[in-house]
Amino acid sequence: MEERSLRALEFFRVLEALAGRCRSEAGKRSALALRPLNDLNAIRRRQRVYDETQSWLAEADQPLTDFPDISGIIGYLESHAAPLLDMDALWALRETLTLAKKLRLNIHEGAARRPMLDAMACEQPMPELSASALFRCLGDDGSLKDESSPGLLLVRGEIRSIHQNCLRRVREFSEKYNIAHYLQDEYMTLSSDRYVLPLKANFKGRMQGIIHDYSKTGETIYFEPLFLVEQNNRLQELKRQEHDEEQQILRMITGLLVQELSLVRAAWDFLVRLDLVQAACSMGSDFNGHCVSIEENCAAILPGARHPLLALESVRKELDRSYSGPRRVQPVDILFRDGDHALVISGGNAGGKTVALKTLGLITLMTLTGLPAPSNGGSRLPFWNDVLAFIGDEQSIDDHVSTFTGQIRHLSEAWDRLDGRALVLLDEFGAGTDPAQGAALAQAVLDGLLEKGAFTMAATHFPALKSYALTREGVRAASMLFDSRTKKPLFQIAYDQVGSSQALDVAHEHGMPESILARAEHYLLMDGSDATLIMDRLNGLAARREDELSALREQQRLLAERKKVLQEKMEKARAVLEEDLRRMSRELMQEYRNGKVTARQAHKELARLRAQIAPAVAEDEKPAPVAAQFSVGGEATHRLWNKKAVVRQIDEKNGKVKIDMGGVTLWAPLSDLMPGSCAASAPRAVSSAKISAPEASLRLDLRGKRADLALAELERFLDRSLLAGAGSVDVIHGRGTGALRKAVHDLLKSFPGVASFQCAPEGQGGDGVTQVVFR
Repeated sequence: MEERSLRALEFFRVLEALAGRCRSEAGKRSALALRPLNDLNAIRRRQRVYDETQSWLAEADQPLTDFPDISGIIGYLESHAAPLLDMDALWALRETLTLAKKLRLNIHEGAARRPMLDAMACEQPMPELSASALFRCLGDDGSLKDESSPGLLLVRGEIRSIHQNCLRRVREFSEKYNIAHYLQDEYMTLSSDRYVLPLKANFKGRMQGIIHDYSKTGETIYFEPLFLVEQNNRLQELKRQEHDEEQQILRMITGLLVQELSLVRAAWDFLVRLDLVQAACSMGSDFNGHCVSIEENCAAILPGARHPLLALESVRKELDRSYSGPRRVQPVDILFRDGDHALVISGGNAGGKTVALKTLGLITLMTLTGLPAPSNGGSRLPFWNDVLAFIGDEQSIDDHVSTFTGQIRHLSEAWDRLDGRALVLLDEFGAGTDPAQGAALAQAVLDGLLEKGAFTMAATHFPALKSYALTREGVRAASMLFDSRTKKPLFQIAYDQVGSSQALDVAHEHGMPESILARAEHYLLMDGSDATLIMDRLNGLAARREDELSALREQQRLLAERKKVLQEKMEKARAVLEEDLRRMSRELMQEYRNGKVTARQAHKELARLRAQIAPAVAEDEKPAPVAAQFSVGGEATHRLWNKKAVVRQIDEKNGKVKIDMGGVTLWAPLSDLMPGSCAASAPRAVSSAKISAPEASLRLDLRGKRADLALAELERFLDRSLLAGAGSVDVIHGRGTGALRKAVHDLLKSFPGVASFQCAPEGQGGDGVTQVVFR
């Protein structure tokens, strides 16, 4: 990717905005070093990490906070043969590794939902030895703990003992010789690492000892009495021992860090990468952006696209209460049709053509870098791995190059490498020379780009190029709209039409004298090429169409929101009904088990509940069938069990049909049946008003199960079948030794609701199947 194009599209300003949202200096450096990628898989990985980080930030209690920059420390450890780190460096490493470990654990908790982020966090193991040593030896204040080593603990214990001993000796001496009025302050202090007394200067000859220093005012001398000399000498010895112990501990910790330096760097790199992705999430949230999808061989679609820098500026203006100007950025829809490789935009000066070109170019660069971009959902781009922007002033006095020759030279240098993965942005290409020749050259360049398969977006004022866009296959024309009444730009793109340049209107808006404008209109009429009225008419029609489309989109959005609200209300009401039904069914089941109601009473009560609740439940089902849709001997499907049955008898008066399902006959309401043998969809628990599952079976297979487990399952099966209104069921226990059959029969003899049972005929399973008939 050319640096010239990156500068022309102001890509580096986006990186600066990203760096400003990083928490660390290393993160800022990484942000400024970002460049578009040429690997589609790498781009998609970055985008997925961004999406997963957004999800993690929405749930994380403590996201990434500020952390020290240890890149210099790592470089020092790599470059020195026998390094020794000081306390400040060790404290920075301790803070860094502690934060990295905490964040890794936090991210790893959601590894199943965020695998890419988890892989980034756990790519390398933590330097456990170094982290443990730093945490054990360094305190929160950055000093070595006494427990860092036995020797340090012993030495510091002696130092504290000497301190207490000196305090005691000074207090005793002061009381014995009444020297309190000699002292400037009632405390002992240190001077040159020796305990001294702050003595008033005019009493310096009254006591024997050593003067170590004077205060700045000269009124206080720091005096070491003779009785403290021996203690201070011992203190100096202990201080040297303490220093030696500390150096030994520092060497030990430094050695561990050198040993695990690759893991330390991995933990540091993880924090820097997380800092960068978190900054990208912050920027995306600021301008309400998302990662644009990249697909092979698709048309470029960017609905509601906004120039990223203008979007960020609008955020700043929203926060600035003193700003009274416009705050909102007008979005544009950049739409390539399938098969289009070029989009030619015309329209008035200062109407937004160049901004539209930069918007497409900058969003493309941000997408190739894995950053979010300000556009609406459904945005997608082809995989363009090369973006060339010919925007702005290309002239250079040093190189003796004009704007026109600069554009030609840069395009010529890049021409041979252009292919179907290139995006070329041409702003007023060919405008710096004779209009006729410039327009012809621009058309020829577009022809060449189309032949190469490259994608192009061009802004122009050339009439010839406008006609070219309307007639050339693979090229789409568009224009920037303006208000036909005020002549001010609307910053909206209308497709499949061209627009006038509005040069005189723009000149009037920017203060050009009326006399000059009048002469310009006179010369324009004399030339006979003024098509202003036609262009105004087309612009007015296009503006009204865009207003109507905007109104329709807004109406569609409101309807979608209304539908969502109604669906949520319906689901809540359905949940309440389901809970009420389950509660009443449980109560009825309990009454049945306690013998308070019979099976027939329970069945009638369930039918009453269904009749009461069903009208309140809205279901997307076909209307209940009528008796005329069934015929004796024909097929039907039972909705509740989703099983085929044969019609045996029809009771039109009571709205019931007698059916045979696999040898089991029962009367079923017409509402529970569907004509024909098509399988019914599984009904909802609310509409069926049953306690059991909607797909309850009329046959239970107990073969291969232990007797106690089989009998428990049989009891549950009989309960469900009774409450479902079944007339009879089959229990398959197999022949075997007959023990399971005997246990089943013993249970059936005492089970309430069972009218009779017998072994099935030989053709239906014989003594391996027991047929149960309910009361």
